[in-house]
Amino acid sequence: MLEQYSVEGKTAIITGSSQGIGAVTAKRFADGGANVVVTSRTQEKVDEVAAEINESDRPGEAIAVECDVRDRDAVEALVEATVEEFGSLDTMVNNAGASFMAGFDDISENGWKTIVDINLHGTFHCSQVAGQQMQEQGDGGTIINFASVAGTKGSPYMSHYGAAKAGVVNLTTTLAYEYADHDIRVNCIAPGFVATPGVESQMGVSAENVDRDDVKRRMGLSEEIADIVQFLSTEASSYIIGETITAKGLPDIEETPEV
Repeated sequence: MLEQYSVEGKTAIITGSSQGIGAVTAKRFADGGANVVVTSRTQEKVDEVAAEINESDRPGEAIAVECDVRDRDAVEALVEATVEEFGSLDTMVNNAGASFMAGFDDISENGWKTIVDINLHGTFHCSQVAGQQMQEQGDGGTIINFASVAGTKGSPYMSHYGAAKAGVVNLTTTLAYEYADHDIRVNCIAPGFVATPGVESQMGVSAENVDRDDVKRRMGLSEEIADIVQFLSTEASSYIIGETITAKGLPDIEETPEV
């Protein structure tokens, strides 16, 4: 692999990495020789992902750390454990998120706060703590946030989730300016419909039914999103700063009516 695309020797934290996009991303980084910190709210689940990485022939190593991104103390402990184990932090991937479908009038105040807290407030905690660590190290880094097309265009029955993800998009743009002087690049990914275990359990659509070679499709795979994450963490994307990359397959367009 060309050096500018390499993550070898880097250290990355991937939140929400017990399954789906997060777990696949952790394995992708380890494939490339990066040290990865697998983290979610359930220790047992992240233990399984880290064990799979360490028991494979991947050149990268992994540790598992339980962390609720809503808890500032837990996020600080996560970064401290990362630096203690691997010596530094190069990439923070803010993938942790949650949602449920409901009409706006049916969303309780607690339901609204919970979704905003995980998706937006959690990104704030992780970005700030990771950013402070990267500034102390003095050699820059990358922060990669996760939004959604629900946050860029809106989505019925997802007002709480869409509002939180729209906040993540705006935070990305603003933080990119503030952190640029510290050589910390901040970018964002807004996936569309991706075949994850969560989607399969809720909608019955499996990743096995998605043909990755078919260009004309509306559903992606976790591996395709993980590829974008890794790209944004390397020097190959050095001129991409403060951007939100939408990855949703074939776009919707209006056909020109016949005259």
